[in-house]
Amino acid sequence: MSLPPNTTPIPEPIFFQNMSPVDSTSTSAPAPTSTALPERVKEQEAQSPGDKTPSSTDDVSPSSSAKEFPQPHLRIHLNDLTDDGTSIFLSSITPPTLLPSAVAQVQKALYVHPDSVFHMPSTRSVTLIVRPMGGVAYTTGIELDPEQHKEIHLSSHYVAGISPERRSHEIEGVLVHELVHCYQYNGHGHAPGGLIEGIADWVRLGAGLAPPHWRKGEEVHGKWDAGYQHTAYFLQYLEERFGKGTVRRLNEGLRTNKYEEKPFWTGILGGPVEQLWEDYKKRASEDQGDEKATKS
Repeated sequence: MSLPPNTTPIPEPIFFQNMSPVDSTSTSAPAPTSTALPERVKEQEAQSPGDKTPSSTDDVSPSSSAKEFPQPHLRIHLNDLTDDGTSIFLSSITPPTLLPSAVAQVQKALYVHPDSVFHMPSTRSVTLIVRPMGGVAYTTGIELDPEQHKEIHLSSHYVAGISPERRSHEIEGVLVHELVHCYQYNGHGHAPGGLIEGIADWVRLGAGLAPPHWRKGEEVHGKWDAGYQHTAYFLQYLEERFGKGTVRRLNEGLRTNKYEEKPFWTGILGGPVEQLWEDYKKRASEDQGDEKATKS
């Protein structure tokens, strides 16, 4: 998401029970930068492209499922306790419960389980900062070690504007989206921003946290990498077409190589992304026609 032009200083942290204390090395925040994503290069285990390609990670063995992903230290800073949005935030969710749950959703969506063929980055800490600012939220890396230590900045002004009946659902959805940025790869800094944001909203969509203004089908009038929910619905189609684990394979491909559009998509899914997008638009048009026929 877009970054605010300036960042306000972060005060002494406020902690919730069972959440980790703040390291003495990270009591102040750097000026916001674009979302910093981990880049660790290892050899990808090859998988053949093609429709309905099965994923070897779909079936989790009993020994594998017993293991757990490494969990980051979770911290929270409340910039202004007198701010209306901060009060609404605290009354709408329970951070010590919600944050670990959201982390687990993201880890499972992108990496299945610790023994899978997908390589999860070693994110060591995530700090949620709730403060008055423009926009909705953004994620950045702490200057000391941006790959392993992340900050999520959430706008208390935005929280205050959410309708009461949707507050907990929307806050959770935003946090899941931002947590994806703490755990995804970016093709060594060369992947389109729309793909990065689309993967984040694909995880949010799969978690059942889509807001009511998302409308499937509207994205066909734009480009595949328009980002956010528009790209998320395209990724959902690819997941259905090529089999469960397709988006995980795309994320893994963004780990192993510098993103170059043609070899990236052809190597993983067997065809250029523009052709896949045209296939999706045709499918979406057919679905809309069937829906109209059913209503008439």
